[in-house]
Amino acid sequence: MTFLNETHDPKHQSWVASANAAGTDFPIQNLPFAVFRRKGSGETFRGGVAIGDQILDLAALAQSGVLTGEAAAAAQAGAQDKLNALMALGTSAWSALRLALSRALREGSADQATLQSCLVPQAEAEYDVPARIGDYTDFYTSVYHATNIGKQFRPDNPLLPNYKWVPIGYHGRASSIGVSGQQFRRPVGQTMPPGATEPAFGPCKRLDIELELGIFIGSGNALGDAVDINEAEDHVFGICLLNDWSARDIQGWEYQPLGPFLAKNFASTVSPWVVTLEALAPYRVAFTRPEGDPQPMAYLDSPANRAEGAFDIQLQVGLQTPKMRADGQADANICRTSYRHAYWTVAQMLTHHTVNGCNLQPGDLLGSGTLSGPTLDQAGALIELTTGGKNPIALPNGEQRTWLEDGDSVVLRGWCEKAGAARIGFGECVGTVLPARALKG
Repeated sequence: MTFLNETHDPKHQSWVASANAAGTDFPIQNLPFAVFRRKGSGETFRGGVAIGDQILDLAALAQSGVLTGEAAAAAQAGAQDKLNALMALGTSAWSALRLALSRALREGSADQATLQSCLVPQAEAEYDVPARIGDYTDFYTSVYHATNIGKQFRPDNPLLPNYKWVPIGYHGRASSIGVSGQQFRRPVGQTMPPGATEPAFGPCKRLDIELELGIFIGSGNALGDAVDINEAEDHVFGICLLNDWSARDIQGWEYQPLGPFLAKNFASTVSPWVVTLEALAPYRVAFTRPEGDPQPMAYLDSPANRAEGAFDIQLQVGLQTPKMRADGQADANICRTSYRHAYWTVAQMLTHHTVNGCNLQPGDLLGSGTLSGPTLDQAGALIELTTGGKNPIALPNGEQRTWLEDGDSVVLRGWCEKAGAARIGFGECVGTVLPARALKG
């Protein structure tokens, strides 16, 4: 578990002026990682660190000679076209690099002149998925989301009895995970129309969002070994935004008895920036359970997890229709919630995933599941916000949405802020729906 250190000091300022601007996602107290290159350049992708509106190029930094020892080795690992090698190094290397970057980017640093040439404006960059994702597991950690969905299908028994005992998850598809800016075709598949006696085949009509966080695994564990909850966070590199799009009508027909398939494998979108657990240390909060709920089993419980195993990450969903885009209007907010409402923590998810000896590997991705809060305006999916499509959302320009339409863009945002700490953010996670491919008659 990470603790506060000099890198979190809210008084620190950077010689990169934009990092000191009020409301920036990327002050010197954040320093998240991404994989980038200059737009249209054909350059090799390489790791970078956000500072204000700039990217510190890790490949250029590694060649500069500014860093030494463990920090230099970490920068060299991060200079590759994916972050897997850096993720594999573990907490000591990540922390050493963060401290070295913090000191080199502070006002008055003797390294300013050298590092100035290592900066690339974010406005001139394009991004790739941060890691080679070998495996993707999607969890179901919001009790509010699980209850809201359950009420639509089982009004008298919305929450299944296992939910409060075991972190529920399923293995998803990694190959179709894309980075922010992803455009994808509306999925097609089989559905069972209301009142029909046979399924139909065609484009999804109930396309939905899922507001999630993605947890990137750092150092892995050997096959057959279980990770103790007290060591679980040592295996986590960082957290990103994740939109795990869902075709609700396809899912409703196919999910029994094995769960979602075509309803989920067509696209998932992650933000380019991965915020480290060390950067999130000021925003830890206590993990609690409602009175009367079962407490976690011993292997999912620890004093540290109870005291500060949760994170207060503010989350927001924006929706922009084609008409809004044509009229120059920004996306409209349709949801605001916090990760602190999750029923299971990051450490509990990882611990449960490995308790039977499953070997996680650097770059593997865990999804938190839809992160709905306790009230309807905090629901992280349209199926909840519209009560299964019965109550359309009214947008500021007079349009309505029940499900996503072709051309719609969804923008996820995340940030942390509180008195006595620097505000940090996750950037944006943007995805756009394209029309379904033409089907043969």
